[in-house]
Amino acid sequence: MTRAIIIREHGGPDVLRVEDLEVGPPGPGQIKIRNRAVGLNFIDVYQRTGLYKVPLPFVAGNEGAGEVMAVGAGVSEFEAGDRIAYQGPVGAYADERLLPAGKAVKLPDGIGFDTAAAALLKGNTAFYLLHWTHAVKPGDVLLIHAAAGGTGQILTQWAAALGAIVIGTAGSEEKCEVIRRNGAALAVNYKTGDFVAEVRAFTEGRGVDVVYDGVGAATFEPSLDCLRPRGLMVSFGNASGPVSLPRLGILADKGSLFVTRPTSGAYFPDAVSLRTGAEALFDAIAAGKLNIDIGGRFPLVEAPAAHRALESRSTSGSTLLIP
Repeated sequence: MTRAIIIREHGGPDVLRVEDLEVGPPGPGQIKIRNRAVGLNFIDVYQRTGLYKVPLPFVAGNEGAGEVMAVGAGVSEFEAGDRIAYQGPVGAYADERLLPAGKAVKLPDGIGFDTAAAALLKGNTAFYLLHWTHAVKPGDVLLIHAAAGGTGQILTQWAAALGAIVIGTAGSEEKCEVIRRNGAALAVNYKTGDFVAEVRAFTEGRGVDVVYDGVGAATFEPSLDCLRPRGLMVSFGNASGPVSLPRLGILADKGSLFVTRPTSGAYFPDAVSLRTGAEALFDAIAAGKLNIDIGGRFPLVEAPAAHRALESRSTSGSTLLIP
């Protein structure tokens, strides 16, 4: 038997309940994993509330790292004892789990379980946003919202390493200092300042080339006023609620803007693409371009408390659940 956090109904953090489950042997194409660390992500919240649909009941969680316990028929790239990390499908909030082998990546020497679980999903998100959604080049001016969060910190550091000029937003002066340390040219406290006005002043009225927005409803429309003509709005999360355009013509009014809503599923549809991103991420960590900030650790059984902390925006960096 293994402990797992199961969601049987949609709702608040209290629907995350600890139960005992029997995890059998891996089937064809699967590996059995002993989790050592599990990453906490906003997608976990969206699935818990029902914003993102997952059939009930399900074991929560989309990211983790641990050791391979056994492999199923047809699996040749892993063997028992291998150190791995993975993202998706759901089922990470557990001591042990089964996983399709194509969703896992081997951990290189020097990358620990905690770092991998804190970085893979967020770092792969940063990879495709900076390399595939928009191929960032030196001199690009970017606005990154929630830049002191787990994904935001990786985005900021990686963008700066690519030569971009980064403006980051956060909700406190302490978080703004984190953003500056990560290489941002400007950090804006959106609780005390007007980020649109500050962006316009910083860019001398031009606007930024790209906005990366994981916040959603609270920041989407003001962010359109931060873009240069024909700039790109990248909406990749809904931390403050889902986004809807009042009318498509607003993009024309504000300068023939582009908008995209990317997802990991579309950018990493197979093992090859997933491992391409992971290899680039681990190389950037090893080269010292990325420092993975783990701002908090909770025992697995305290998953409800971890969700409350994440949703209250009181966390900084990545948060882990420890089986």
